[in-house]
Amino acid sequence: MRPVVWLTIFNTGVALFITLVLPTKQSFAVNWVFSMLIGYSINIVIAMMRWIIWRRQKPHRVAFLMMCMVAAPLGYFIGGAVGMMFYGFKVPSFLSFMKNGEGILVIMSIFISLFGGVFFWNQSKLAELEAEQEKEKARTAAIERQAMQAQLQLLQAQIEPHMLFNTLANLQGLIAIDTDRAQHMLDQLIRYLRASLNSSRIEKTTLQHEFELLEAYLELLAIRMGKRLQYRTALPANLQKQTIAPMLLQPLVENAIKHGVEPKMEGGSIEVTAYTDTEFLHLKVIDTGLGLPEDYDDNHPSLVNLHDQHSHVGNANVRERLQALYGSQAALTLSDNQPQGVIAHLCIPLSAP
Repeated sequence: MRPVVWLTIFNTGVALFITLVLPTKQSFAVNWVFSMLIGYSINIVIAMMRWIIWRRQKPHRVAFLMMCMVAAPLGYFIGGAVGMMFYGFKVPSFLSFMKNGEGILVIMSIFISLFGGVFFWNQSKLAELEAEQEKEKARTAAIERQAMQAQLQLLQAQIEPHMLFNTLANLQGLIAIDTDRAQHMLDQLIRYLRASLNSSRIEKTTLQHEFELLEAYLELLAIRMGKRLQYRTALPANLQKQTIAPMLLQPLVENAIKHGVEPKMEGGSIEVTAYTDTEFLHLKVIDTGLGLPEDYDDNHPSLVNLHDQHSHVGNANVRERLQALYGSQAALTLSDNQPQGVIAHLCIPLSAP
């Protein structure tokens, strides 16, 4: 509609100019009708000639403007003839019409044609730029998806070797002394690897799948750590189908084990819960481990533990992914658990794509 609006405004200006400046005996209404008919006729002729000459190819700018000037007399005749028929006048031949037409009006029609040509050219360029912009957006989105996938695979690579090495070492020891526990550990390892492989290949998963992955992971660790680790997961039935980006919870659980429960002599517990309010999905990983460092500042988490570059890599990774996926709408906060331990709190908007 934008080209139609601008052309209508221009044609109205031409009608005003003819009525107020040129010595014509016609009213503004008559001049406006003829101006509209001639202006739109010229633009239609330009569009038709462009399609006939260049089809889908891009025309040369100078050749295109020359074509517009040639199209002016033809559009002037077509629009004027339609106007004459509308008001009941006899329509002369093309040559007679152009011969009897006032020179200033023919010149104005050429200017109208040039205006239409330049406008059409600019609209085409604008459409090309918008198309390029959409292509660039699609390309950027594809790159971001690939980056997210690469980041997820990197995160997976960070988590699995440490856990798999310890699990296989324990499995080797259990085979000789407790075949039942060894079989149970092997079953949980297969369950974990199957769920983990699926998570690394998708952009979205469900809370039910993520909790199943966590339960398999925690069960493996519970077999290895024995009574030093207790765990509990709580996922309400109405949230099982809730979608979420994969591998957001497991790094938090791994950090809780690695930096909280495992170094503690008597061990501790892990609890993973999910709930919602009107706007956000809340996920919490609550441990009773060693707790946060004394100098921890949740407003500046990157400044903590600079002496240990491998500490809390998972938390930093989760924060980066939250920023990329949800912007400032999502957050990960760490706070003290009472009497001891850490609460990792993920807050994600329910309306997120």
